[in-house]
Amino acid sequence: MGRFTILTLRVVIALSLAGSLVVQTVIVPLLWEDTEGGQLWRRITLMIIIVFGVLTMQVFAVCVWQLLTLVRRGAVFSPAAFIWVNIIIGSIIAAAIALFGLAVLMALGEAAPGAVGIVCGFSLALFGMALLVVVMRMLLRQAIDRDAEARALRSEMDEVI
Repeated sequence: MGRFTILTLRVVIALSLAGSLVVQTVIVPLLWEDTEGGQLWRRITLMIIIVFGVLTMQVFAVCVWQLLTLVRRGAVFSPAAFIWVNIIIGSIIAAAIALFGLAVLMALGEAAPGAVGIVCGFSLALFGMALLVVVMRMLLRQAIDRDAEARALRSEMDEVI
């Protein structure tokens, strides 16, 4: 991965994190005021889901940043990468659960069934993304294993020569 790509991705991550902080500090309190008059438990649940959803994105972004650091150092094919990949999988699953919780909250309210179905579909898509990252983690494991085999074979060849 080139330096420009890594730098561009880091800029996007930094902007996303800054935007998420604005959501947590400005938008959520404004949304709390906009939902005034509704049932208190529904308002609280909605705010928790939103803040938790934003938090999952922040965790995801920090983990991708750490993986980019490993890429830049040439150490992405190491066991250290698994920590970050596992946290990414967990954050995607947590986001999918939060989104499904939003769908349930919408279904309990006055939302149109089609809107609830769309949110459920997005939740299912997030679960699918988590499974995709699990597959990518397996590919990372295979790449690390092949790299170790190649190093062992090079070492044996060096001894023979």
